[in-house]
Amino acid sequence: MATWFDEARLDDAAVLETADLRLRTLAESGARVRRESHEAATATAELIARGREESRPRAVIAAGPDSRLLRAVLEPWCPVPFVAWPNPGLPGWAGSLDLVVMLAPEGNDHGSASAVAEAVRRGAQVVVACPERSLVGEHAAGRHVTVLPTVTGDQLATAVVMLDYLAHVHLGPRADAEAVAASLDDVATRCSPHRDLAVNPAKMLAIAMADTNPLVWGGSVLAARAARRLAESLRRTSGRSAIAGDAEHLLPVIEATRPPDLFADPFADDGAELRPLLLVLDDRSDDPAVVEQTRGLLDVAARHGVRVETVTTDADAEVGRYASLLLTGTYAAEYLRIGLVED
Repeated sequence: MATWFDEARLDDAAVLETADLRLRTLAESGARVRRESHEAATATAELIARGREESRPRAVIAAGPDSRLLRAVLEPWCPVPFVAWPNPGLPGWAGSLDLVVMLAPEGNDHGSASAVAEAVRRGAQVVVACPERSLVGEHAAGRHVTVLPTVTGDQLATAVVMLDYLAHVHLGPRADAEAVAASLDDVATRCSPHRDLAVNPAKMLAIAMADTNPLVWGGSVLAARAARRLAESLRRTSGRSAIAGDAEHLLPVIEATRPPDLFADPFADDGAELRPLLLVLDDRSDDPAVVEQTRGLLDVAARHGVRVETVTTDADAEVGRYASLLLTGTYAAEYLRIGLVED
């Protein structure tokens, strides 16, 4: 069964209607951030007031499956040792001098519930962002435990609530919920299904990726996290082997790419090879190492005839840039799904 990409479907109202629920979920990303911030405002304020009276923790441990997102934001900033612990339980040394934080948007993960219970048993200070009536919420009962209530099940919105608290107690960078929500709203407007593909960056990106296997690159820690999440979305929506990785992982793939055959018949059965496409998520990092690695990837791509597409963002704050890049790419992944047709 052959698969081809029909770009006309991206502006076909009847086709877009079949994907309305998925596209509406993306469009409501900013609203979910605002809702989570509002729902957790009281608990966050109480926790901030208490945190100002307490001494700085010996270390911060981000536990649970979503700990890598917190690590991407906090590692460059946190003034005390920071550990991301996505494994079950907690590090053996974690105890009463430490702060354990966890994102549990759904609240039903048994491993997360077990880690929270272990942190309570060891007397650690615990802050959990989760639904109050959930498996994790039930285990978050103790003198030094605070639950930041969540209601949307959205990972990013939940992370913003936690990061807002950590910023106020000087353990992380500022993560203003309204600024992040505004960045997401801007992406939703620019990438709306109601915008023609000629002026829609996500639809144009989907067209660019139509006959490729994307290699997704983000140079900074947060952009790299967005790249991994986007590669996952592309694999789900297209069934292709989209990958994200460090520069040293992507370079061999680019260097192994054969020059395109200019005389190949694109409609022939043996002419349907998917070439790599380098997709750069640019969060405007001015880190010299990131600049050098990006330049190296672009140079190698040019030498081997690998097409390059870049996703940019105008957001000011780091978390806003991460959210903007990820949502733009996720819209493109969804439009890729819509445009792919099987014969």
